[in-house]
This record gives sequence, C-alpha cells and structure tokens, in this order.
Amino acid sequence: MILEHRDKKLSNLTLGKRKLLGTMASVFATLFSGTVVASEVSPGIFRTPDVNFQSLDDYPFEPNYLQIDTLRMHYVDEGPKQAKVVLLLHGEPSWSYLYRKMIPILADAGYRVIAPDLIGFGKSDKPAHPSAHTHSGHVEHIKTLVEKLQLQDITLFIQDWGGLIGLRVVADMPDRFAGVVAANTGLPAASGIRGVIGYPLFLAGLWWQGNVTWEQLQSQPSFLKWAAYSQSVDDMPVGQVVAVDIAEDDPQRQSIINAYDAPFPDARYKAGPHVMPKLVPSELKLNAQAWKLLEQWQRPFMTAFSDGDPITAGGDAAFQQRIPGASSQQHVTIRGAGHFLQETHGPELADLMLKFMAEYPSSGN
Repeated sequence: MILEHRDKKLSNLTLGKRKLLGTMASVFATLFSGTVVASEVSPGIFRTPDVNFQSLDDYPFEPNYLQIDTLRMHYVDEGPKQAKVVLLLHGEPSWSYLYRKMIPILADAGYRVIAPDLIGFGKSDKPAHPSAHTHSGHVEHIKTLVEKLQLQDITLFIQDWGGLIGLRVVADMPDRFAGVVAANTGLPAASGIRGVIGYPLFLAGLWWQGNVTWEQLQSQPSFLKWAAYSQSVDDMPVGQVVAVDIAEDDPQRQSIINAYDAPFPDARYKAGPHVMPKLVPSELKLNAQAWKLLEQWQRPFMTAFSDGDPITAGGDAAFQQRIPGASSQQHVTIRGAGHFLQETHGPELADLMLKFMAEYPSSGN
C-alpha cells in the first residue's frame, strides 16, 4: 500500500512536471513564432505585451508609467526635467509613435517633451468594454497626468481627439498652459436644446449610413463616413487607417503600418479605436462650457491645419475667430499633408513649434 501510494505520488509529480514543461514550451513556441500571447491584467483590462514593441527601431524612447486608479498609462518623457514642457496629445486610432519625428527635435532644443498614450491606445492599458471609454474619462486621465507630474508652463500640441481632450483640459486648468498649437482638430459644442438632441441626431445619422466599407470611405471621405466605418468593422485595421497618408510606394510603409498595429494584437484590445469616432459629439454641452473659457483665452494660440484633410477642413477658422490669443498669431497651413500630418510632416511641425514658443515668454507659473 505504501509503495503503491509512493509510486502514485511520483507518477502525479512526473505528470505535473510534464504539464509545466509542456506549458512553458507552448509559451516559448508562441513567442518565437511571432504570435502574441494575450495579457489580461485584470478582468476586462488588456495590456499589450512588451514583445510587440521590440522591433520599433525608430521609437527609441524609454517607457514611463503612471497608475490612474486601476489603469496604467504610458508616456514618453524626454529632455531636461526642469525645462519648459511640451505636451503632445495624439488622437485616434494612433498613439505616441505618431510623434516620434517631433520628440527628438523638441528635446534637443532644450524642452521637456511629454507624449502620453491615451488609455486604450499604445502602451497604455486597454479596457475591453466600450463603456470604459468616454470623453470626460479621457479628460480626467490627462488632467491626472498633468497634476501627478506637476507640469506647469505647458505648450500643448493637439491633433484629432487630442484636441477634443486637450482643449477641455486647458479649460479646466488654464493656468497650467502657456500656449496651444492646434492641428486638424476641433471641439464640437452646442447648448440649450441643440446640446440635448445633437448627439441622438448624430447617432441617427450613423444608423442611416448603414455599413460602410473601406472602399466607400476612401471614395467619399468625411467624418460621418469615418464614424460609420468604425462601427461597421469588428476588427479595425488601425495601421491601414493611419497609413492612408503614406504613399503606396514608400519603402517604409509596411513597417509603419506594423508599428501602428503593434499595440493591438487582436480585436479585444481595440475597444478604444472602435468606439471613439462614435463619441466625438457625445458631450456637446460640456464642450460648450469649455468654449466659454477658450473665448477668453489670451495666451498664444496658433493653428497649423493641413491642406488635405477631409475630416477637419475649415475647422481652423473657428479657433482663429473665437479665441483671443489666436488673433496675434501667424497661422500656418501645412501643404501636402493629410489628417495624420505628424506622420508625414513631423520635422516641419517641430520647427514650427520652436518658432512659436520662442516668440512668447514663460507664463511664470
């Protein structure tokens, strides 16, 4: 009996070892085969494995992380820590990789350059449920970043959703900011009855559009088509979306697509990219409140919209007309650029920012 029990224990131990070795072999085989193992750090919260980012030779920045409640936010932090701050906010469906050509130029000029990944994007955590992604939620995340890093005297660069979020942050903590550069962005707003019915009408317009294919979006590009397309696909081709501004014969095109796809191993990681186009006019009344402060903004505000973006074309006029700090600025049009102008014209934008910042004094905060 004793010998039988001992043999059984040894047999179970051997079986356990075999299972462990088999599991380890499976993990290593998966990693080295190029397939990424999903990383669910808590129920419904995904975190892209670091291995996904190891091949990005043109993104050499050390990662930095900030804990915001149960979520981990990643941010790039380059340049002297005591210098004036440049805060770069990306939009959707990109991440801080979009600023890789601007960050070194600004940091080498002596600025502290901070480029966070919005929650749901890049190296930041990715809640899988769409309800975890709201306009106000993203505003609060960036405000927490500003507060925890004790940032002052900030020059803000905003594009796409970076503007919808960043302008709300400016409105909530105006004394933290010394100037703003807005590129291909906007802040849709309405008060009264329009603020109440505006979003339901937009959702009705999405329903009316029905399913939109990639080919239809390319043939008739518009914001409504883009939002409808984002709701028509189960697994958004993120890299392909950003690469719309990159020439087909560009030898780097595929590697750039791969870099924008890197944060999103599969559809479970893409709740943010999937839902955010649908949320653009979701907080019209809160945006209207932000505009009340922006219409009193006396600090420098410059627009640098591209000449080839069908999504935000003409949006620079509202900033130029409504924000007092924009009246004294030399506004710029970026020629030959599309929606993701940082990708194609990054050095030009960085030089533009250096000139912009050289022309106004520190806020003194």
